[in-house]
Parts: sequence; C-alpha cells; structure tokens
Amino acid sequence: MSTNETLALDAAAQDLLFREAHTVSAFTDEPVSDEQIQAIYDLVKYAPTAFNQQPLRVVLVRTPEARELLVGHLMDGNKAKTSAAPLTAILVADNEFHEELPTQFPAFPGAKDAFFSERSVREGSARLNGALQAAYFLVGVRAAGLAAGPMTGFDAEGINKEFFPEGDHSVLLVVNIGKPAAEDAWFPRGPRLAYDEVVTTV
Repeated sequence: MSTNETLALDAAAQDLLFREAHTVSAFTDEPVSDEQIQAIYDLVKYAPTAFNQQPLRVVLVRTPEARELLVGHLMDGNKAKTSAAPLTAILVADNEFHEELPTQFPAFPGAKDAFFSERSVREGSARLNGALQAAYFLVGVRAAGLAAGPMTGFDAEGINKEFFPEGDHSVLLVVNIGKPAAEDAWFPRGPRLAYDEVVTTV
C-alpha cells in the first residue's frame, strides 16, 4: 500500500501541505488579507501545547515604517525578499503566557503558580511550545493556498528591543507570506533523510 493510500488525508491535500510545498523567497504582489490570516489562525490554534499554554503571538508587519525597522534587523540575504513580500509576520513567544492558564487550562487552574512561577522555566516552555505552534502556523499558511518563507537569520535581541520593549516576548521566526512568484520562487528541494535513517523500534 502506498503512502497516499495509507493516510486519511487525500493525495491532493498531502501535496498542498507537504510534497509540493516549498520555502518561498519570491512572491507576487497579490495582497494577503487580515481575513486570510484569521482563517489560518482559527485552524492552527488547535496545535497541541503543554498545559494548553498557547504562548505564540503573531505580529503582522503592514506599515512601511514597521517593515523598514524589521528589515534593519535581518541578515543581508533576507532583506530584499522581506522588503518585497506582500506580508511579513513576526512569530514570538509570550513569556507571560502563564497569566492565561487559569482560563485556558481549567483542569488545573493552579498550574500558573505550581509550574511557571519562575521566569526561566516560563521562557524555556514558551520557546518550545511556541515553536510547535509556529510549525502549525506554517502548515496553516499552506492550507490557505499561500506560501511561507520562514527565516531565523536576524538579530533577535534587536527585534525584541524594537518591537517588544517591555521584555515579555521573544522572537521565534520571521515569516514572509504570499503567493509564490512564477519564476525563481524557491531553490531546488534539498534531500531528506529516509525512514530507516530516522525511525527505530525499541
């Protein structure tokens, strides 16, 4: 039985989300609406997180002034494509996520103080669980028929100070979003490890 037949997701959806999807560097100028981003969020908000903590926060960079500030903190290879992308989002971890736990984890409202009273513990948990949510966000962008260009090539301290001066948020990814350009939108796909190189049974 082929992979296509083994999975519940139909082959077209598998291609859209995985096999035919690429990290995109060049986009068309077609805009990305707030409604599209809301639809993406309303899908990916169901990503699993420990204690249902949901530390991910998304900042949509829409004004020219904010775009210029952000681009100034990117590595040189990421500047031009971010300046030209129809939409850029900053994905960050909220290190004060624990304040939401009494309502978001009603099974144990005391988790806020029992597990996350120390800032260093919250930061580690926010980074891990925020990264899980960020991965779902990228798949959600693909599910919307858009493409994502996630980047980690930036001055994280600079972005944090520029956009989150209160110190409660830590940048995880910068993501360009839009429709891929007709030509040179992505590099050739790199190799992937085979199943037998990754999966073992004990």
